[in-house]
Amino acid sequence: MRRYKYSTFADVVKRFRGKRLIVIGDLLLDQFIWGDVSRISPEAPVPVVWVKNEDYMPGGACNVAGNLAKFGAEVFLVGLVGEDEKAGILKDQLEQRNISTEGIITDRESPTILKTRVIAHQQQIVRIDRERTGQLAGKHLAKIRDYLGQNIRDVDGVIIEDYGKGVITPTLLKMVVPLAKRHGKIVAVDPKESHFSYYKKASVMTPNHHEAGKAVGFPFDDHEALMKGGERLLKKLGLEVLLITLGEKGMMVFEKGKDPRRIPTLAQEVFDVSGAGDTVIAVYTLALISGASPLVAAHIANCAAGIVVGKVGVATVEKEELLEKLRLETAGG
Repeated sequence: MRRYKYSTFADVVKRFRGKRLIVIGDLLLDQFIWGDVSRISPEAPVPVVWVKNEDYMPGGACNVAGNLAKFGAEVFLVGLVGEDEKAGILKDQLEQRNISTEGIITDRESPTILKTRVIAHQQQIVRIDRERTGQLAGKHLAKIRDYLGQNIRDVDGVIIEDYGKGVITPTLLKMVVPLAKRHGKIVAVDPKESHFSYYKKASVMTPNHHEAGKAVGFPFDDHEALMKGGERLLKKLGLEVLLITLGEKGMMVFEKGKDPRRIPTLAQEVFDVSGAGDTVIAVYTLALISGASPLVAAHIANCAAGIVVGKVGVATVEKEELLEKLRLETAGG
């Protein structure tokens, strides 16, 4: 990062405020139960957790929206919730974060997706998932189409957050991608590994190396495989940019018509990778629509991901934290 000046990054981050994005995807409510463990249950060889506190956080596509809103972006969230108590909790959480819920559709036939994590002594003990199955119904697709038609002109970009829970389908994407492209909007996708064929002609995609390897049919276990697979995905899907996250090895940027470039890893202590992919696509897309090149945007997203993995739980990044991290990295700190 030393070949870039801090001002290059700071100028981009300062332009985040006021950007407008639609986020479409699977809406989840994350419940965290915090407690202590002092003994093993006499009923089974499992720890007994003494509950001290519990709270809720917006998850899935909601976490992407939360990351965007932290930087002062205007966010319009699109997805499904059930007609239940958890939907009310989720909407309250979103509205507290200044995220528009007008595009959220109530599905009376399915519950709001809930993921419960039990955490003791900074360690996740168990996760309990309650969720719907099945694809987006035609009546809901029509409502999303109408909402997008009314709002697409007034935003700077669209993020597709696919957690594989049924909202993101080929039919939906065949409607969303051409609509956004007609209006000159970036379409960024955080993919589900089994859905790569859905995302053709998107602007940007941000898979991790495991997801990308499964999509091309071979693991990215060396540099040659990474280069071959990344170029194949970029061409096959007709993307403008493919950003592959490599965990402790950093990131690789594949850009149409240019040589791939690696973004180096950052020295950091990892506590929890939950939501790191959400942070990457949120910050990367914000940087692109704020005028950053794909490489500069990747450096900024890399720093943001480095911050969020140092926090416990599904976390977001503060603007001041990101600017400080960028300052330290450009100074070699």
